[in-house]
Amino acid sequence: MSNADPEPHEIVCHVDTVCTTDARRPRVEIITSREVPLGGPRAMPVRRTLPQRQRSLIGAWCFADHYGPDDVSTTGGMDVAPHPHTGLQTVSWLFTGEIEHRDSLGMHAVVRPGEVNLMTAGHGICHSEVSTPATTILHGVQLWVALPESARDTARNFEHHIPDETPLGGGRARVFLGSLAGVTSPVRTFTPLLGAELVLDAGAEVTLDVDRGFEHGLLVDTGTIRLSGTDVHRAEIGYVGTGVPALTLVNPGDAPARAVLLGGTPFGEEIVMWWNFVGRSHDDIATYREAWQNRSDRFGRVDGYVGTVDRLPAPMLPHAHVRPRRNPPTADPHC
Repeated sequence: MSNADPEPHEIVCHVDTVCTTDARRPRVEIITSREVPLGGPRAMPVRRTLPQRQRSLIGAWCFADHYGPDDVSTTGGMDVAPHPHTGLQTVSWLFTGEIEHRDSLGMHAVVRPGEVNLMTAGHGICHSEVSTPATTILHGVQLWVALPESARDTARNFEHHIPDETPLGGGRARVFLGSLAGVTSPVRTFTPLLGAELVLDAGAEVTLDVDRGFEHGLLVDTGTIRLSGTDVHRAEIGYVGTGVPALTLVNPGDAPARAVLLGGTPFGEEIVMWWNFVGRSHDDIATYREAWQNRSDRFGRVDGYVGTVDRLPAPMLPHAHVRPRRNPPTADPHC
């Protein structure tokens, strides 16, 4: 998915590290979302939880849009013309509806609920995303993962995986990246990551063993989930730092609650995000923008997309460099 902000801010992200005080009672930081119009004929709204001023990254997860349930007869649904990416991976995960994906690798796929589609941009790729004619309600998340320096110029790639449902004793999980509850996804990532859909039964309590070296974010989709004693409401992320061996989740409601659990080791590298690009400097971003505007082979082309424009033009670059946006300190698992 494209970042459709007409005037995207250049964001420089950096992570600091300190020790935690009590891993048995971790502090939960609440990250609220902001509404952003995605575009399309009637500007489908999405709720953006990452990046925010209070936190730019959770592990290598650097971007999270949460949208729906969206009645496409009212909003027009999703219609994002071909647009570029560099230095990242996109992760598409749906709860309801379908999205047709086309990219410059030649991949033509339909994103469906419970099926993960991971596209690696690396050196450069472009793609389009359109909700299918069969879609009446569109509901899901679009996530980006920053690639480390060692892999940010890797070749473009695309992976599709259908994770099995894993019982949790009070709920169920679908692990689409990394490992959780004894299940490991085969989808390749370039830093240690976790991505899983969780559904908790009404009134259920579930404790999940997690990697102490990971920081975690619980993005709540429906209901309210109490994470380590703190209520996380719909469209919020509950963030927990590293050094924590288990997460306790409680659904206090009388209906099932659903969330997406994201995790990873603190990224540890400073990155620059602007529009649909991840680089390491302002000059990187300027180079990517110029290449896209000049229809460089760096990004290739998307065949088969039909829309009012053949590609999204890049916004104007900011006139000045910005100061790094620093996360609050995160815990060191070795303390």
